[in-house]
Amino acid sequence: MVEDDAHYLTIPLPDDWHVHFRDGDMLSLVVGHTARQFGRAIVMPNLAPPVTTAAEAAAYRQRILDAIPDGIPFDPLMTCYMTDTISVDEVSAGYRDGVFQAVKLYPQNATTNAAAGVSDIRMVYGVLERMQADGMPLLIHGEVTDAEVDVYDREAVFIERTMTALVRDFPELKIVFEHVTTKDAVEFVEARHAEAPGTIGATITVHHLMINRTDMFRGGIRPHLYCLPIAKRERHRLALRRAATSGEGPFFLGTDTAPHHVESKETACGCAGIFSAPAALELYVRVFEEEEALDRFEAFASRNGPNFYGLPVNAARVALERVELEIPEQIEAGALAVKAFKGGETVNWRIASRSDLT
Repeated sequence: MVEDDAHYLTIPLPDDWHVHFRDGDMLSLVVGHTARQFGRAIVMPNLAPPVTTAAEAAAYRQRILDAIPDGIPFDPLMTCYMTDTISVDEVSAGYRDGVFQAVKLYPQNATTNAAAGVSDIRMVYGVLERMQADGMPLLIHGEVTDAEVDVYDREAVFIERTMTALVRDFPELKIVFEHVTTKDAVEFVEARHAEAPGTIGATITVHHLMINRTDMFRGGIRPHLYCLPIAKRERHRLALRRAATSGEGPFFLGTDTAPHHVESKETACGCAGIFSAPAALELYVRVFEEEEALDRFEAFASRNGPNFYGLPVNAARVALERVELEIPEQIEAGALAVKAFKGGETVNWRIASRSDLT
């Protein structure tokens, strides 16, 4: 990291290790915001229908590349959607051929387009055995979906019921605990990392670093702050901030940016998802500055993720300038509109330059 007179912060170009681009018009509307800030992104496969074959992933990757604004280098890293009946050979071949970077496991009905997710993790133990042998990462949306479990407890119960057994039964499987939201998850990842370094990672979103569950109801119901996993109590938010700003290896940047049309959020049964892409990097920097941890931002944003995935750190560099930036209220194209996280607010950092742009 290079900090010049406290006005510029220069780091290797970061990556976003958890992104939802959707497809069609929505893809075209949102993808440029991520590509502007990041060199690579792990792309979630929960389309309708989901991405379950290498051919589908390759076709989706091409649609993403076609939608990126001209002149912006960007590498979408594709994932396979785990189902109860997914083909072991399809997953393994897709990974060996360089089409799949990882497999994403959604518990059935855990979030948007998760109806085809895994009903019982024991159904996919054969796939996990092959993934462990291949060195292929498993990305987990870590929540139980039982109706009797309180929505605020779903992550903690998942650790108790599933994650503990999973790391016992597959001690060499590389696992990313996606978008952790609780002190319980932070402590689980820290303990597992101490026991078996390199076998576990965790992404942390910028919105979970900035809001707690009270914010969703401050002055009325705020549907654009509703996401899954849902924001938790303040003590959990503080645990996430401590983990992210520690610079420790298992924690890295993953926005979980998840766009929905405004009308789909502002309705009687609104969709889960927060769209943070328009100013994600600038907002992360704000968090690290508030925690007096700018010297550890490079590890979290640029190094820990590539190190976990066995990929090189990006050679390009990005410079952030200490200049005010107003986040747009929403982005839109024609009839399509998506409200931005922290839209209308001002942050005191903006991207000044990228060394790979001419």
